[in-house]
Amino acid sequence: MKGSAIRELLKLTESPEIISFGGGMPAPEVFPVDAFRAATERVLLKQGKQALQYSATEGYRPLREWIAKKMATYGIESAPENVLITSGSQQALDLLGKVLINPGDLILTEKPTYLGALQAWRAYQAEFTTVPMDQDGLQVNLLEEALTAGPKFMYILPNFHNPGGVTLSLERRRKLIEFSDRYGVPIIEDDPYGELRYEGDHLPPLVVIDSEQCRNRPGRSIEKSSYYDESKPANGNGRAYMRGNVIYLSTFSKTLAPGLRLAWVVAPVEVIERCTVAKQGMDLHTATLNQLIAHEILTGGADGDDFLKGHVRLIRDVYRERRDVMLTAMERHFPPQVKWSYPAGGLFLWVTLPKYLDAAALLTEAVARKVAYVPGSAFHPAGDGHNTLRLNFSFCNPEKINEGISRLGEVFSEAIERHEGMSTEDAFSTLQATI
Repeated sequence: MKGSAIRELLKLTESPEIISFGGGMPAPEVFPVDAFRAATERVLLKQGKQALQYSATEGYRPLREWIAKKMATYGIESAPENVLITSGSQQALDLLGKVLINPGDLILTEKPTYLGALQAWRAYQAEFTTVPMDQDGLQVNLLEEALTAGPKFMYILPNFHNPGGVTLSLERRRKLIEFSDRYGVPIIEDDPYGELRYEGDHLPPLVVIDSEQCRNRPGRSIEKSSYYDESKPANGNGRAYMRGNVIYLSTFSKTLAPGLRLAWVVAPVEVIERCTVAKQGMDLHTATLNQLIAHEILTGGADGDDFLKGHVRLIRDVYRERRDVMLTAMERHFPPQVKWSYPAGGLFLWVTLPKYLDAAALLTEAVARKVAYVPGSAFHPAGDGHNTLRLNFSFCNPEKINEGISRLGEVFSEAIERHEGMSTEDAFSTLQATI
């Protein structure tokens, strides 16, 4: 078990003098404090005894019903029994690792990938194989060779990738699902940023494409599709429970507030049942009060179900502006040898330095100038990617973004100038050392 590079970096950057692009933190300015205050008062007034009591491991049923209904808007017919409420997405990743991974199992991820998943699953002695990404996400044309190695499952972040900032194209999503079915390798789809799209058209989640392909497979009707479990009673819509090759994860951390520590898993009933047993031994259940407050915000008050839609629109406007400010500042201050992704949503963009530079080594210089980022090697299972880094644009206001990017531009420009001033022999030695 190893510490998280991001959590350790956050300790380093607690000083208010540091402009931090390190953590994936939402902007506190957009937290709906008034809505939380009002919802908490209503919950304690109407349901106080229940809110302060122990509750079911699976989660508060009305909240699970709300999530199942929300999934239906994506095209997924599921029941509350397909939903498990977790204490943040990180717990969901840990639970799935506990249930699915045996020591030595191979997990297939994108390269780079979310370091929280690596941290969770290394504790269960998993091994990793990777497939690189480009501007359209996972390079699915390189996937088949990796699948022949027999991975236990694939871990995919299709929307506004963390840390890559890219989005998996629709064509590649369909091809990915085809490979999943052909090789019998399930997918964990992590989708914390799906609602934070700032431009372009919404793309269907992998879990939706999986259900469509199950329905349309030759010789199978919807009633006989393996996507639905005929052995279970029908849910409230008269349909059997969801099945399929995709386990879907999402969270309220990016749309309501991360301090709630509320996320969810949507999966076949057998997966939910096993994760529920694992969660019982972990924390009994997710905080009852938090669940009731979230449900009250989502369904109660004058705005009712429209609250989240309006709040997400506000978040999109704020983050779109900050993304644009960062991209413009990078064009102005970064040297031409530095490249970066153009995210259509989410919280992050990915920066690639010249190969002879080491982002981890340069972080010391950046912190000395009161600015911070996350070195990219933390997001690579094999520890490579020394010349890459992740920047977060959601947390800092536009003024701080401009100043922070200006400072980083100085750090990168000076490092490149030092390299160009080296003799050929010294430059080769430096490159060898980074490799």
